[in-house]
Amino acid sequence: MSDQTAPQDPRTQHPTPEQPAETIAHPGRTDDMAQQPDHGEHSYAGTGRLDGKRALITGGDSGIGRAVAIAFAREGADVAISYLPEEEDDAQETVRWIRDAGRRALTIPGDIRDEAHARSLPDAVVAEFGGLEILVNNAAFQMAQDDGLLDMTTEQIDRTFRTNLYALFWITQAAVPHLSAGASIINTTSIQAFDPSPQLLDYAVTKAGIWNFTKGLAQQLAEQGIRVNAVAPGPIWTPLIPATMPEGKVEQFGAETPLGRAGQPAELAPAYVFYASQESSYITGDRIGVTGGRLLP
Repeated sequence: MSDQTAPQDPRTQHPTPEQPAETIAHPGRTDDMAQQPDHGEHSYAGTGRLDGKRALITGGDSGIGRAVAIAFAREGADVAISYLPEEEDDAQETVRWIRDAGRRALTIPGDIRDEAHARSLPDAVVAEFGGLEILVNNAAFQMAQDDGLLDMTTEQIDRTFRTNLYALFWITQAAVPHLSAGASIINTTSIQAFDPSPQLLDYAVTKAGIWNFTKGLAQQLAEQGIRVNAVAPGPIWTPLIPATMPEGKVEQFGAETPLGRAGQPAELAPAYVFYASQESSYITGDRIGVTGGRLLP
């Protein structure tokens, strides 16, 4: 099978809508999806760009996080993943691929809405691996609402902000003392930060905050030689989609993009590898859009 560098037609290299008209229980398990995502299990080929690095990926059990974990491991990094306890089976599958690449894996289950747990993650990685060079703040919560703002409860808004923003601050605050010159922080923002959907208003606000956090923190940490960048996915086929999108929206998910389809997690992994590697040494406070042609300002 060809690897991620082989030329292909981007319109047809992955499935196009319609996706299965399915809904699955939140937070979403990969095995429950009738059409499972491509995480690069059989296509990502590493070239040693992260040899000897140690990485922490939040939300590393499935979706984008799993694809990044596989890519990092195949590039030579040891990888720790954090995830919700109910996602243990997905997490163990990610671990299998990390170890298959010959790298060390660390699992850290728990809810990052809990401040003590969130702050403990970097320490756990350093205790297990002996250091930390790469932090990927990727975990996120979303729940679409048909009527947008008027349907959003305080409970939902609080969960979205604590998962997507509060935890981002807590984990990064705890990680920075362990980072040295050459380290990289990569945050997952979204097309929603720039082109928000009314049904995802709370989520979109947090993703805009993550982009602002990225730009501001990059200015602060540049004097220490620590780079901070973001990846802005468009519509990506992960368990979060059938677990959180309204009925009738899943089948055509991604069809509105110029490339006419949803992206696959495997298609994002190279962007994270780029920001984690020496190849992006003169880039900080910036973002890469992986959106299928939807434009970012």
